[in-house]
Amino acid sequence: MEKKDEKDREQRTEKEKEEAVAQEEHKKKKKKDELIEELNKQIKEQDETIKSLHERLLYLQADFENFKKIKNKEKQDLLKFGNEVLIKELLPVVDNLERALEHTSKTEDIKTIHEGVEMVLNEFLKVLERAGVSRVDAIGKKFDPNLHEAFYQEERQDVEPDTVLSEHQKGYILNGRLIRPSMVTVSKRPENQQ
Repeated sequence: MEKKDEKDREQRTEKEKEEAVAQEEHKKKKKKDELIEELNKQIKEQDETIKSLHERLLYLQADFENFKKIKNKEKQDLLKFGNEVLIKELLPVVDNLERALEHTSKTEDIKTIHEGVEMVLNEFLKVLERAGVSRVDAIGKKFDPNLHEAFYQEERQDVEPDTVLSEHQKGYILNGRLIRPSMVTVSKRPENQQ
């Protein structure tokens, strides 16, 4: 009987071990299921975040496209109408030139015509000055290839070489940038003195 009791105990112990192993496996399976559930939950949250960020990205892209269209339209308008202020200021100059032409057909007084055209020229230069245009100072200055374009060289003893003697066409600067160089005659040493 002792053997039977011992066998029963062994069987119970074995059964308890099996139950313990089964319980352990059940716990592992439960932990695994919980882990899978937790991971699925995290994946779902990440998917929602990605979807939200994607929608936001699409919104920002559309917003940026609208911004580019608005800026492009503003740029086109600026190119079309940017000179409006300057043109409005030039219209009185045109009016005065028309009056001068009308006056020249009625008179033969050249001095009056000259004075009238000179007044219109001065008015025109003032308009250009308000727009940021200034003349290049050339006559009597040392030749500067950044501001002057040599058209002709003249041998002169009474003037330093490379001095601007005369202007054939005036040069202009717009807001500090050269837009047309002065076309000038420049002095040089006579060939027999070199």
